[in-house]
Amino acid sequence: MTESCVKKLSCTLLDAITDKDPMVQEQVCSALCSLGEVQPEEMLCACEEYLRQHDKLAHPYRAMVLRTMEMVLRNHTSELDKDTANIIILLASSEMTRTKELVCGWQQAASSVLVAVGQRFINRVMEEMLSRFQPRTLPHCSVVRTFASLAVSNVFGVVPFLPSILSTMLPMLGMAKQDELRVAFCSALQHFSESTLEYLANLDQAPDPTVRKDTFATDIFSAYDILFHHWLQSREPRLRLAVVEALGPMSLLLPSERLEEQLPKLLPGVLALYKKHAETFYVSKSLGQILEAAVSVGSRTLEVQLDALLAALHAQICVPVESSSPLVISNQKEVLRCFTVLACCTPGRLLAFLLPRLDTSNERLRVGTLQVLRHVINSAAAQMEVQKPFILSSMRLPLLDPSSKVKQAVVQVISAMAHHGYLEQPGGEVMIEYLVQQCALPPEPQPENPGPDSKNLSADGVRAMSIRTLYLVSTAVDRMSDVLWPYLLEFLTPVRFTGALTPLCRSLVHLAQKRQEVGADTFLIQYDAHVNLPSPYAVTTRLLVVSSNPYLGDGRGAASLRLLNILHRSIHPLLGRRWETTIPLLLGYLDEYTEETLPQKEWEEKLLMFLQDTLATVSDNTWTCQLSLEMCKQLPCYNGTPQEKHFLYKCIGTTLGAASSKEVVRKHLQELLETARYQEEADREGLACCFGICASSHLEDTLAQLEDFVRSDVFRKSIGIFSIFKDRSENEVEKVKSALILCYGHVAAQAPRELMLARVESDILRNMFQYFSTKVLGVKVESKDPALKLCLVQSTCMVSRAICSSAQASSFHFSRKAELVAQMMEFIRAEPPDSLRTPVRKKAMLTCTYLVSLEPALGEQARADMIQGCLHSVMALPPESQGEDGSCQEALYLDTVHALEDLLTSLLQRDMTPPGLQVMVEHLSPWIKSPRGHERVRALGLSSCLLRYFLEHLHVSALVPFHNLGLLVGLFSPRCADLWPAARQEAVGCVYSLLYLQLGYEGFSRDYRDDTAERLLTLKDGLMRPDPAVLFHTCHSIAQVIAKRLPADQLISLLLTMFEGLGDPDKNCSQAASVMVNCLLQERGSALLEKVPEIVSVLRSKLQETQEHVLPATQHSVYLLASQHCAAVVSSLLGSPLPFDSHTCMLWRALAVEPSLATQVLGLLLEKMGRDVPFKESRAFLLGSTPNRVATLLPLSATCALHEIVSAPASGPAVLELYPQLFVALLLRVSCTVGVQLPRNLQAKERKGASLAQAARNLEPCRMAPWGRAQHPRVFPTCARAHGSADPGPTPS
Repeated sequence: MTESCVKKLSCTLLDAITDKDPMVQEQVCSALCSLGEVQPEEMLCACEEYLRQHDKLAHPYRAMVLRTMEMVLRNHTSELDKDTANIIILLASSEMTRTKELVCGWQQAASSVLVAVGQRFINRVMEEMLSRFQPRTLPHCSVVRTFASLAVSNVFGVVPFLPSILSTMLPMLGMAKQDELRVAFCSALQHFSESTLEYLANLDQAPDPTVRKDTFATDIFSAYDILFHHWLQSREPRLRLAVVEALGPMSLLLPSERLEEQLPKLLPGVLALYKKHAETFYVSKSLGQILEAAVSVGSRTLEVQLDALLAALHAQICVPVESSSPLVISNQKEVLRCFTVLACCTPGRLLAFLLPRLDTSNERLRVGTLQVLRHVINSAAAQMEVQKPFILSSMRLPLLDPSSKVKQAVVQVISAMAHHGYLEQPGGEVMIEYLVQQCALPPEPQPENPGPDSKNLSADGVRAMSIRTLYLVSTAVDRMSDVLWPYLLEFLTPVRFTGALTPLCRSLVHLAQKRQEVGADTFLIQYDAHVNLPSPYAVTTRLLVVSSNPYLGDGRGAASLRLLNILHRSIHPLLGRRWETTIPLLLGYLDEYTEETLPQKEWEEKLLMFLQDTLATVSDNTWTCQLSLEMCKQLPCYNGTPQEKHFLYKCIGTTLGAASSKEVVRKHLQELLETARYQEEADREGLACCFGICASSHLEDTLAQLEDFVRSDVFRKSIGIFSIFKDRSENEVEKVKSALILCYGHVAAQAPRELMLARVESDILRNMFQYFSTKVLGVKVESKDPALKLCLVQSTCMVSRAICSSAQASSFHFSRKAELVAQMMEFIRAEPPDSLRTPVRKKAMLTCTYLVSLEPALGEQARADMIQGCLHSVMALPPESQGEDGSCQEALYLDTVHALEDLLTSLLQRDMTPPGLQVMVEHLSPWIKSPRGHERVRALGLSSCLLRYFLEHLHVSALVPFHNLGLLVGLFSPRCADLWPAARQEAVGCVYSLLYLQLGYEGFSRDYRDDTAERLLTLKDGLMRPDPAVLFHTCHSIAQVIAKRLPADQLISLLLTMFEGLGDPDKNCSQAASVMVNCLLQERGSALLEKVPEIVSVLRSKLQETQEHVLPATQHSVYLLASQHCAAVVSSLLGSPLPFDSHTCMLWRALAVEPSLATQVLGLLLEKMGRDVPFKESRAFLLGSTPNRVATLLPLSATCALHEIVSAPASGPAVLELYPQLFVALLLRVSCTVGVQLPRNLQAKERKGASLAQAARNLEPCRMAPWGRAQHPRVFPTCARAHGSADPGPTPS
């Protein structure tokens, strides 16, 4: 880009800088800066020319242009030539002093341009500034500020000018009356002093190495005199702060004798400002510089002023620090710097002042004192060396302070002490213990509205800081290695340090690794030299137990295992190689899971296997016995952590199982029984687990010890002590019995099977039920304690499972089986039917599940009672709870249902035949048809489970029929339209399994997949739709699948079962049954000729129970059947009793729906009418009487049926087609019925239905009433109307 283009573009941009939109102004400045990066000199000249030519441009816009120039100059000063620099200097100087009024933004921008140019052209800038800084004339305020800024930005360039500047400035100080100008002078003097000090500190790099402090001493003192004695007394706070800010660096340039002379007045004067100003940072900063100056000259005044100084500084350090106020934080840093200065010169006086203040109860004073102490320990280490014992002893009371702020301050002091050798002194152990104690602080609940610093000031903040500090001093402070190792091991076993286990283990691992690198001998723990260290058995027990809850405390499981691994030589010499393999596997397992996903039971089993493997590797009975003794000792330590105590019990059982000394085993088992806290569930469960694991190796001793304990004085005394408190005694005793019963259950579960079978009835079960029931006056009284009952059920379940898992289970004759089953059923029936609070049902049903498979087999009635009792106990429960403990209730309910499934499956397994399956379904049938939806869902779910099991375990040795398929399909298929969607899904699953069962019985393999049956799975989605049309269409499709796969011999049983479903109270199911019946009749009706009478009879009877909405579908069923077997249907209907009831009439009218069918029916009825004589003669019992004419039934029934057919409007076309035949037949019928009587049975019916007047009349077939009076004459007008002829007149009465 050419220079002219840059200039033009710059001018264009500068014209736009006056835009009112701030965004536009910002973009213009950014564009100018970009141009300046390319052509800095051209752009700067353009700006200079623009400002010169636009003299009237407002100062805000002039300031923008100047700031833009300053930004370009900052990076491109080296590219300027002298002429351009002169032009810019003159412009900036002119802009800066153009008006006498203070316009900060504009004048500051111009001053910044001068400072930027002064980086390279300092002489020219100083020349210009000095020209505006003339003697005896007060300068422009911005000129003084520019001098100050130049002194900061270019020390080596400005300091040589300072003598002349100061000589000119000093007379002006007395002339300056305006505070703004005085503040500027103070700022200039401050920066001049600081630049001079920097210059003198770097003389080796200075252009004039001959410059000395004395050069400035006289002028600085003169300026000091005016500032301190006159300006510092001003009422203007800003001026006072500017003065005190300048006095600090100025004091470092004062002559020694002058400084000593001024200190008695200077120090009190500066300290007095603390009371006058809220922002004390500048006072503290200046005070620190003054103190440095005083110390550098060896002032004696400090000793006199020391008390006042310490009091004032201590008050400042005790001001609470707000994180939002940087000046307060900076002030504290400056105050601490002052303490450092004092600590270096008078450490004794300083500590004499500080240490007594640690004993105060005021939190703020204590925290401030600790901050000072930490700082001087770090910053004045040499001076504090001899004071270490005093400092350590003074920490006694702060260590007891419960305040989180104090704790944080103490931890910081301990960190400083660790770095400087304090903790190696006597009393240092107390500091380490305190640090570990803070690492063990429990987490605090989060406040509702936490402040910005709440986390740091809470117990969590203290704990986090302590953990970081402990790890820091363990890893980064080499001198602490001998202090912490092996001392930190002492904190592993005490319960109060449990929360600190993770950081302790990590620190110990690091310390051990460092010692390993040095040499093996230094790594080994010398227990003789450290008598307070926990034994190897204690360390092993502790680390193993806490690993059972591995993610607690920031992953203490992994940390404990790593420490255990690295301590292997100190625990036992033989464990090294083995643990190098097994512990990494455990750590890898933990890495695969999180706290939420870890399978706790599986993890504990892995740890127990690790312990068992360790004991086998050591293979030393003495070592094993010592370990078991230590484990027993640590049991009380876990009273507050049930899960870990439960695991420790398992560890004890594992260790005792590995011990070969029977005396030791018996002794420890006895102690466990005597000391267990039976009121705690964890103790009862843990004790039982311990006995069970121990019994795997010592069954005889374990059983003997249990019996000895019951006979012992300890047990009897316990009961006696409990009886003193009568309100508690019964409960206490029941808890002891619960534990003993559980022990027997676990012993049976863990003991070797062949040994257990020999003792199960004679010892284990006998004692269990003996503890459960007691005798009062010779009568057995069972305990009502629910916990004891649950323990008995649980133990009985374990015993039963153990027997079933034995290799001799099939040949074992369990004589107490019936007794146990009866007891379990009693428990199940005793449970409340409307709630599920305990797992008694579940455990009892699981027990029955195991017992069912044992010999001897249960009787048929006992099986039926068991099934009905268990079904009623679970099915009748209300729907799952949705309360606060809904999730727990739901889990218990699901477990209970699974137990019921297992029981029913076990019972089915005993009879894996179609009849056996039928029996199970019959028990479920009332629940499948229950009016309560949740009961239907449960029953169908159980049915589906049983059918799946039956299918999965189906073994057909010969092709045999599945004779009850139709019954089962007829039961389940209507439920595909249940009001509950879940029930529909289960019902489809049942039908699906049944069809595959049929395929299995037909000889197909288990993995065969039938396309027709598989279609059921695709229809499931349709059952989830709420639209009735979609739902019933899906049911029709299901019926089509059934029709294709159902054997012919099962069709009638399916239809008859579905006819039962027509009366289902569930409207959806009854309608679905009718839809499916019609589909089956349509698809397979041709094969039902022989079954027509039975079907018609059942339909006619079911119509009386069927709901109104099903009647049309039922009529359609008759129509479908008649369309395939017309003669059979007509014959069956004619067999209906006379007079026809309304439902029979409805069926007759259903045959008139379709003209061709109606024609067939009419023809058949005419044939029936003409096949038999219309009446028969019979003589009365009196001789000579006139013979009676009695109507025959078939023509009479046909006549009645004919009336129903022709009465239906849809029969019109058929009547017209057969009108001549009908007319002739009916006319003949009329002629033959004059004087004809009804059969006697019909006369009786007539009398029952008629009034007395009507009963006295001679009832003739022509005058029959009310069921069809003159039925055949009434046909005449009907036929006539159908034929279109005239009305023949009224029917004769």
